[in-house]
Amino acid sequence: MMKVKVILSAIALLCVGFAAQAQEIKIGYTNVEFIMDLMPEMEQIGADIQDYQTQLQTNIQTKAADFQRQVQTYQQAAQTMTEEARAAKEGELTKLQSDLQKYEQDAQVSYQRKLGELLEPVQTKVINAINAVAAENNYTHIFAETAGQAPILLYTKEEDKFTELVLAKLGLEMPTPPAGN
Repeated sequence: MMKVKVILSAIALLCVGFAAQAQEIKIGYTNVEFIMDLMPEMEQIGADIQDYQTQLQTNIQTKAADFQRQVQTYQQAAQTMTEEARAAKEGELTKLQSDLQKYEQDAQVSYQRKLGELLEPVQTKVINAINAVAAENNYTHIFAETAGQAPILLYTKEEDKFTELVLAKLGLEMPTPPAGN
């Protein structure tokens, strides 16, 4: 009987310890993409990245049109060419096609790099605001509302409106939802 009392007392102390520790934790959640979309800088970033993408597409289209002209020229002249000249021209066209494909891949990498460069200052500003708001409001953990497509936070109190606090810190207003929501 004495052992049972000791075990129950130990369990009770353990539960009280967990309850006391749990009260010190304050968890918040936010949607970084949502906040970034509301930043005034995003409009200029969108215009800049669109211009850059247009420039890359124009270069790709120019190179592709040049390649197609050379293929057509080869097809028209192939009947009159010697076997060696035809093989040399086919090798040249194969190299041009390979170069065009590599340029398209490099353009995609360049686009992603440019997008990252343009977004970095805004991301840093938002992350700094999140960190400041978390510290000012005694949060112990802040989670992103989504990770990819799946939410990573399973429960939070409705009154923890962390996104609104970050928007206020950045001097932005929460947009009003459309009627009917």
